[in-house]
Amino acid sequence: MGGTPDDAVGTEVVHWFFEDYLPTWVGVGSGEIPRGPEFILDYWAVPLHNSSPESREWLLDGEAVIGLLERNQAPLRAQGYAYTAVPDRKVTVYHDAGAAIEVIWSRRRADHGEIERLAAHFEISREPAGWRIVGIQIAPTTADSLDTAWRASSRTP
Repeated sequence: MGGTPDDAVGTEVVHWFFEDYLPTWVGVGSGEIPRGPEFILDYWAVPLHNSSPESREWLLDGEAVIGLLERNQAPLRAQGYAYTAVPDRKVTVYHDAGAAIEVIWSRRRADHGEIERLAAHFEISREPAGWRIVGIQIAPTTADSLDTAWRASSRTP
């Protein structure tokens, strides 16, 4: 599992993502944190690009961004969502205002049964209001590691 980058920006990004964003997303999604869906605007930027094998979309206003959150969380709640396990993660710091985080999300019920497993890539930017996710790529997976979750890539000369 990828650890914390060895610099202040990396440590800040990891803290923001794994100790603030993820627990808040989980808490609201599971119903443990009584906040409305607009909380997501503290973490997801407007505009936001979201891409999956089924769809690619630019979300150009807060209402559309909140709608994406609700489309993600409603089916999970209906299946008894309780928490998200993170079998693998990778953090890349580009510079003081940009980073990427890749994770395997294992969304689970309280009995630890898995609801869904996704590989996710988040582009993160330091904005005037703080760190924000500006782009999301997701793909369903059965993998435990990022190395096997994404399609193979190669460098061209």
